[in-house]
Amino acid sequence: MARVATVPVVVWLILEGHLSWAFWVFGLAGVSDALDGFIAKRFAMETELGRYLDPIADKALLSSTYVSMAVVGMLPSWLAILVVFRDLFIVGGAMLYETLTHSLTMRTLWVSKLNTVMQILLVAVVLGQAMTDASLGALADVMIFAAAATTLVSGLAYALVWGRQWSDGGAGR
Repeated sequence: MARVATVPVVVWLILEGHLSWAFWVFGLAGVSDALDGFIAKRFAMETELGRYLDPIADKALLSSTYVSMAVVGMLPSWLAILVVFRDLFIVGGAMLYETLTHSLTMRTLWVSKLNTVMQILLVAVVLGQAMTDASLGALADVMIFAAAATTLVSGLAYALVWGRQWSDGGAGR
């Protein structure tokens, strides 16, 4: 819940130009996500609520951050649109699949985990660059391309998994 609460704070900080604070609040949210995941798995403390809230918090934080950074010109708008569309596609696709089959079993794909890491790294690097007035040159372009590529591949991977499950006779049809 704390990560969800950081979303409006990070958005406001970016929009108001408080990039150092945005960097640190975003970083704290990322560290708390990693720590929460480690504790839940290591000590077998995973909960049903946590299984839903964790991806919701990730999607809310990343989508909102990408849109905010695009609004102020820190990231290309097409990338923010791609990130938001992918998240809406996954959530909407999962809801549709569950509605039609009553047999959705969500598991995070490795490419989706890679995508989340790429998206987080890009935000951290761009915010870090902005608060230090450093220039990343071609590195930023490569990271933008990598985040876009993993975003596309991740969305397509979920579509393929659901399509395969559907053609294998998803329950409830």
